[in-house]
Amino acid sequence: MIPMMKLVFVMIFSILNLTALTQGNSVFLTETGKIDFVSEAPLEIIRAGSESLKGAIDISKQTFVFVLVNQTFKGFNSPLQQEHFHENYLETNKFPKTTFTGKIIEPLIWVSGTKQQVRAKGVLDLHGEKKERIITATIIYAENSLDIEAVFSIPLEDHQIRIPKVVSKKIATEIKVTVKANLQPNTNQSVGQ
Repeated sequence: MIPMMKLVFVMIFSILNLTALTQGNSVFLTETGKIDFVSEAPLEIIRAGSESLKGAIDISKQTFVFVLVNQTFKGFNSPLQQEHFHENYLETNKFPKTTFTGKIIEPLIWVSGTKQQVRAKGVLDLHGEKKERIITATIIYAENSLDIEAVFSIPLEDHQIRIPKVVSKKIATEIKVTVKANLQPNTNQSVGQ
């Protein structure tokens, strides 16, 4: 009987805590999220990243939107490789932004100092090709902020990014992506759908 009462108490505390947060600021923002990618091909490993990922999560509606200006990707193995990435593959002049918008599937259970694994279901718009994706992420709750972490793969063919045969051993057909961001409260605004 006592374990059941403890579970009920934790659930009520979580709901009250989430209610208090949503009555104040339900929208959490970042402008300095970090996104890194790795291409592991037989002849070359390419790494690049950006610390300019912008995003918002509305915890009351469980919606999110993340936007990255593609030109902010830096790193690579050489300046020429970076130039080819922007001009020939991601075509950043034609497709300047990548976006991911949608909803968080699981109910958010905000307890400061805890982690929760959730699935983010949405549309990834990359290189002008929109694909529905479900990405597993970890949310780490603090008293009045949250961190998100996610690791996932993107098949280049899903987004019509063509790799010429001549460099097919140097560029992977599937890219591993890592996202980390700290989101802070903002004024009440709606996000996404």
